[in-house]
Amino acid sequence: MAMSLARLVDGLRSRGHEIDLVRPRQGPAAPDIGRAIDGSATAVVGPGGPETDGEVIVPALPIPRHPGLRMGVPSARRLAARWRGRPPDLVHIATEGPLGWSALRAARALRLPVSSEFRTNFHEYGRHYGIGWMRRPILAYLRWFHNAADCTMVPTQRLRASLAQAGFGNVETVSRGVDARLFSPARRSRELRRQWGADDGDCVMIAVGRIAPEKSAGLLLRAFEAMRAIRPRTRLVFVGDGPARRELSRLCPEALFVGARYGEDLAAHYASADIFGFASLTDTFGNVTLEAMASGLAVLAYDDAAAGELIENGVDGLLAPVRDEARFVRLGCELVMRPERIAAMGRRARDRAMRRDWDRVVEQVESRMVGLVEDHEAARAGAALGPYAC
Repeated sequence: MAMSLARLVDGLRSRGHEIDLVRPRQGPAAPDIGRAIDGSATAVVGPGGPETDGEVIVPALPIPRHPGLRMGVPSARRLAARWRGRPPDLVHIATEGPLGWSALRAARALRLPVSSEFRTNFHEYGRHYGIGWMRRPILAYLRWFHNAADCTMVPTQRLRASLAQAGFGNVETVSRGVDARLFSPARRSRELRRQWGADDGDCVMIAVGRIAPEKSAGLLLRAFEAMRAIRPRTRLVFVGDGPARRELSRLCPEALFVGARYGEDLAAHYASADIFGFASLTDTFGNVTLEAMASGLAVLAYDDAAAGELIENGVDGLLAPVRDEARFVRLGCELVMRPERIAAMGRRARDRAMRRDWDRVVEQVESRMVGLVEDHEAARAGAALGPYAC
């Protein structure tokens, strides 16, 4: 999430906008969200990495069961005081937590236009933590939160339709992009594969992201075991960290856990694998899928989120029906039984990903934000004219 938000911030700045970035203080290992200008055009509220000049850094608390991640504490008074002195044209909120709630409250008190993003299916987390009964209350909060904004941006048409059916209004589709120069098959490393114990003819499946129950990493282990029964030298590499790492490494000592990776190092890890495995059903998109495609990997995933939007089943990846775990495992076996398909799928995945340029995405977001500001100004002008307005 932080990296895609960084792309948005940097893209808007490059187009001449001033950004007032508000985020919680994170640890030193968090990814950089990009340098922001202390200005007044757009206030962007979201997660972030190391502190940089010109940002609004608020105190943070650890997120339960997710060590290493932190959320901003309520800061409505501080934000209202800051924005009252120099009002932004628009407030854009990337997360619905305490800090996002504070930004929404402050923006509404100051009568500022607000846009938001629906980035995570938090209402689905309960099933993975034994609190499934919380699904409806969480969904009700998310609906209230986003309906209080003037516009909610989502990454896929399928999610837009789902949220509209659930009572969310003013939902618009804005896709995500990928840096196809950074994430490229050209970064494939024979030395890195050797470190993994994989020769040129061996198959490596990689998973990238938080290692947590809601990411369904256990299903990837099951698929890996079935794939390894067919091709014993198959490897599984987890890039990332999280609360489920220790348990998964105990269950499957053959899997490799290499920790969090960033930048060119991350790109080399992607490109040095053959298959990208993604079993999560809580992501609204999953930028990692697009990064894997740009890296030339065949995708094994559910027919959902980014994979459901981007992958042509059987052409640049294999998709299982949502929650059909048995089918997910069988598709992994199909891939290793026909290794000649893997490279061909990866090439086609790369071709498709290259059409998803970040510049186009930023232009789309900018256009919608400008439209919201213009609508807001027109509404204020009409209210000022009162009965004389046409």
